[in-house]
Amino acid sequence: MIYRTEHPKPQFMRENWVNLNGEWQFEIDNGNSGAERELFRNDREYSMRIQVPFCPESRLSGIENVDFMNSVWYKRDFELTEQQLNGRIALHFGAVDYKAVVYINGNICGIHKGGYVSFSFDITDYAVPGKNTIVVNAVDNTRDRLIPSGKQSAAYNSFGCYYTRTTGIWQTVWLEFLPQTHIINAKYLTNAEDAVLTVDANLSGKGILTAQAFYNGVPAGKASTVSNGGKALLTIGLTEKHLWEVGKGGLYDLILSYGEDTVKSYFGLRSVHLEDRKFVINGKSVFQRLVLDQGFYPDGIYTAPDDSELIADIERSKAMGFNGARLHEKVFEERFLYHCDRLGYIVWGEYPNWGLDHSYADSIYGILPEWLEEIDRDFNHPSIIGWCPFNETWDQNQRKQFDDLLSMVYRVTKAADTTRPCIDTSGNFHVITDVYDLHDYEQDPQKFSEHYKELGYTNKFNYGQALEDRQTYDGKIPFFVSEYGGIGWTEDNSGWGYGNAPKSKTEFLERLKGLTDVLLSNKNIFGLCYTQLTDVEQEQNGLYTYDRKPKFPPEEIHKIFSQKAAIEE
Repeated sequence: MIYRTEHPKPQFMRENWVNLNGEWQFEIDNGNSGAERELFRNDREYSMRIQVPFCPESRLSGIENVDFMNSVWYKRDFELTEQQLNGRIALHFGAVDYKAVVYINGNICGIHKGGYVSFSFDITDYAVPGKNTIVVNAVDNTRDRLIPSGKQSAAYNSFGCYYTRTTGIWQTVWLEFLPQTHIINAKYLTNAEDAVLTVDANLSGKGILTAQAFYNGVPAGKASTVSNGGKALLTIGLTEKHLWEVGKGGLYDLILSYGEDTVKSYFGLRSVHLEDRKFVINGKSVFQRLVLDQGFYPDGIYTAPDDSELIADIERSKAMGFNGARLHEKVFEERFLYHCDRLGYIVWGEYPNWGLDHSYADSIYGILPEWLEEIDRDFNHPSIIGWCPFNETWDQNQRKQFDDLLSMVYRVTKAADTTRPCIDTSGNFHVITDVYDLHDYEQDPQKFSEHYKELGYTNKFNYGQALEDRQTYDGKIPFFVSEYGGIGWTEDNSGWGYGNAPKSKTEFLERLKGLTDVLLSNKNIFGLCYTQLTDVEQEQNGLYTYDRKPKFPPEEIHKIFSQKAAIEE
């Protein structure tokens, strides 16, 4: 059986591609000596078999080794025809954690660092007609202070809010066949008010770039420009204006062509800006009813077992009254973002900074290159309404965060994307940010209310965890509580959540409503984010179990979160 057969990049699809998921040879190389032992050679046989794209820690991989694996090797053959070698051949990886060294027929064709974003190599010059062999060596040290690892445990066992590790390939691998003259990539800039799309494309070879937009199959605008290669810009005045809306979506299809190359894509027409402490989408104040989504699966760890589970997680969230999510400490795969785009589900793009020691200046090398790759990869998704490169930058062994690190990453983010707000570090400790947020796990609604009763008047919090000796809210920028709740609930009182667990389901619902009402009723708060959508391993504070069973009738939770917020009036 081959898992995850759907196209992994819905916003940039060519018809001529081959999915390389399925059974690969596999070897664990904890001594990281495989290169010296020449495991990259075509004639080497590995001792195990693995199901790509699942990490070897997962059940679906067929390996289920949950110990540390400092180095692993993958190997498989594929066939190429003479015709396929006439153009260019790109080998794509959705994600490989952490450092990937890729060989074609025994020769290194590329190296990539970063465990969370997509990358590709042109393998044309290494390929031959007939049988070819891919070898991938993935090196990953979760305990290295310069390697971001998100919520992957640095101890042997999972503990607290750290979970099973992910090593090596964990997203789809595929081949793509391109003509010599082709589109490398394209960035979309939309003007929602005037219904204009600008395409900023990078091109290879000479030709005419054409972009044609459609809405529900009806032509909605077309433009062309001549290019000698490199960068090209063209603008389409759309003949029909359809805004991308929260809860509804609304996407234009887009066909890009250049010479013999054709790419199927899409875009959403929407605007985002901050105004008078409000978060404004398409000119309307939108209260963000977000849920914390960590993107873990019991059988695939970082990888959903199939595409339907990506859709189902969004639908599960919406069924309980949420209109979006913080995609927490993980870069989610592009197909998940595609479904967010389709369904009008708003999300914050976040980087898995935990594991990276932000108290050292050289940590810039551990985040900035891959963070810029993430912004570039996901720039065109209308569902992403903000960026957050850091989360809870606590002191490390009595060393404070290196403020210039956070400041520099924020400033580079704003230079790379002028269209979205950026939170420098969610929760703490803010240095320079477009949005001020706090994490507050107080479980008593009355005490929770006291924390924010003077917000907007004195800009002070009656809340020790606001950490006002380290960060100060000036009252001028938008504010929200981006983590709260985390109420633990299991029938057998196992696992853990924040604070004391309720003694009954009725007490749980009363506490949830009390805490949430505090935030909905405060006219100076533009959003909330409840912790969390599902349980993850030992952390049992989800609204759904780890295997996605609702703990409470979704309609009862929906009533709590769907009430009108004061800031929307």
